[in-house]
Amino acid sequence: MIVRARAPVRIDFAGGWTDVPHFADREGGVVVSAALALHVHVECILGGATIRLRAEDLDEHVTVSAAHALRYDGTLDLHKAALNMLPVTGGIEILTRSEVPVGSGLGASGALDVALVAALAAARDEHYAASELAELGYDVEATELGLEGGRQDQYAAAHGGWNELRVSADGVEVRRIEADRSAQRELGELLVLAYTGQSHFSSQTHERVWSAYRDEQPDVVDALRTMRDLAKDAAAALRAGDWPRLGKLMDANWTEQRRLDATMATPAVRTVEEALRAAGVLGLKATGAGAGGCLAALTVNARDARRAAEAAGARVLEVAFDMDGVRVTRDEDARG
Repeated sequence: MIVRARAPVRIDFAGGWTDVPHFADREGGVVVSAALALHVHVECILGGATIRLRAEDLDEHVTVSAAHALRYDGTLDLHKAALNMLPVTGGIEILTRSEVPVGSGLGASGALDVALVAALAAARDEHYAASELAELGYDVEATELGLEGGRQDQYAAAHGGWNELRVSADGVEVRRIEADRSAQRELGELLVLAYTGQSHFSSQTHERVWSAYRDEQPDVVDALRTMRDLAKDAAAALRAGDWPRLGKLMDANWTEQRRLDATMATPAVRTVEEALRAAGVLGLKATGAGAGGCLAALTVNARDARRAAEAAGARVLEVAFDMDGVRVTRDEDARG
């Protein structure tokens, strides 16, 4: 049997960082994001006598005789963790690939988490709701691997669409933002998504930000609270299709985001940002944790902004929206 899953990555408009338990469990976080029609793909081929793991886009692979031989050593640890959480009987080959650059800040690892657990659940003939898959995906990183991070990536990947996520110690409330095809097309035409060419380094940034938050450093505490409030306003702007307002809120969020850590805007990010602003934008921000990765810009003239970003050395990614979330297909007759 072959099981295939794909899950979308996302753009976050405001509120990122506030979904991390350090803040969300204590004060309540809000994130507004949209799932993109750019995906992470997983293929599970059941059969054989070994466990074979391969990330085609990373050119990394692991082969072991059995699950007990899996070790977390920095190579395909998400694959290993998902398989340890949802083991299958017998041999298996897991192949993965991503449609976005490594370190893009678009939540690709969270999308991989969800696609992995969705595919393995289907291989085990188990069925989970979208939020259950999101939580399982989050547990791959937070519980099994002990990694720092929030829940927005997994929820965007599992649910798809445009969402306002309210995150607290009690769980995650998904408030769907309905969007007809006209609104989706309009926003997609105005958004420019530029990969700066520099991978983001979120683990070190997370350590510094949350250390400062625990120490109650005023700038960091105030920035996080302000971003949470900006996300509530961004949700209203997105619902209303008020793109100038959404752009201003993205700009404001980017200002607060940079208060969290001095390395948030890298030289590559600043170069692309200057080019985009010169071309005319309603607002922009770094995606995800920042410190490299992509800039998402709401533009006045998307064609001019794309050209300006490319001239500054960025790779411009296509923008369209995935309103469905993770998808799984099974080929019962296939043989690995």
